[in-house]
Amino acid sequence: MLALLLLRGAILSPFKRPRADAPLPSSRPTLSGVRPDSAHLAAYSRLCGYRTAPHTLPLTYPHVLSFPLAMRLMTTRAFPLPLLGLVHTSIEITQHRTLTTADSLELVVYADQLAPHRRGTEATLVTEARVDGTTVWTSSSTYLARHRTTTTAPAAPTEVKADNDPLPTLAEWPLPRDLGRRYGAVSGDRNPIHLHPLTARLLGFPRAIAHGMWTAARCLAEYDAPEAAHVQVDFKAPVLLPSTVTYAADGPSFQLRSADGNSTHLSGTLR
Repeated sequence: MLALLLLRGAILSPFKRPRADAPLPSSRPTLSGVRPDSAHLAAYSRLCGYRTAPHTLPLTYPHVLSFPLAMRLMTTRAFPLPLLGLVHTSIEITQHRTLTTADSLELVVYADQLAPHRRGTEATLVTEARVDGTTVWTSSSTYLARHRTTTTAPAAPTEVKADNDPLPTLAEWPLPRDLGRRYGAVSGDRNPIHLHPLTARLLGFPRAIAHGMWTAARCLAEYDAPEAAHVQVDFKAPVLLPSTVTYAADGPSFQLRSADGNSTHLSGTLR
């Protein structure tokens, strides 16, 4: 199913001309009775470094469960941005309580807004997870379609420390060449920018890049699993594969930086 959606998105991409004043689709793809599979959850947790209890869902896992719905929405003719080359630029997550494999989830995804960006046009997608009619988890993700623009939109505000005041480094992680393919197999996100140097170059990257959601999950895995939490992550620069990155944190704030310290790939907070 996901493969067909991705193919549809790839076919439609050349015909879309993104602009910030385009209409948004009104559809809200929904899926009920979603019960996380223990084997899939274990594979995801291993790849992202989570050490949560076997039946507890990591903070970022509902994003993976809802990914087919997001694809269903973003591959429609009504969605104004081309799927190919779309870059995840931020995510905000609110979890109200611990989720487990015993929960029967109702998932819904909808497009919230479009906005001009200095590098193109950005769309916001909202995901909600409910149990017995009660919202237990929400996320708001921004996705950037890069194109020529004259926009000089201001940078979004952030709560994390400025990059010129770096957080203390706690670990160094070598990232293998096939990380994008491995995460794509677990998450279903097989965007060509993550899979192979050739397909990444066709879409403007020097080689394949890591999924933003893998980098966010890997950082959040370093924290003790909270029952309720609010997460804000900004993806600042692509992580080329292979490469070595450093993880830095101080209290609720965390960063992922290049090994040479010259660039920050990700900044976030967990509260």
